[in-house]
Amino acid sequence: MGLIAAELERHGISTVVIQLLRLVAEKVGPPRGLMVPFRHGYPLDTPNDPEKQMAVIQAALQLLEDPSQEPPALVDYSPDAKG
Repeated sequence: MGLIAAELERHGISTVVIQLLRLVAEKVGPPRGLMVPFRHGYPLDTPNDPEKQMAVIQAALQLLEDPSQEPPALVDYSPDAKG
């Protein structure tokens, strides 16, 4: 997804990817990536828990609103962080 995100950014479309593997994210270099600490197959955290899943989505979208997150940017998701 990081390669697709980078290509979309070259065409003026802002993107954020949710990443499970830091090594992959560092090699591919997506414009903006939210590093999540969840197990494979669960990038939005616990299944059937919309509150937790929405928190991950909101954290990813906040990267688009944060002017300090100039591409390329990898940010660690903190489930404890509110905002």
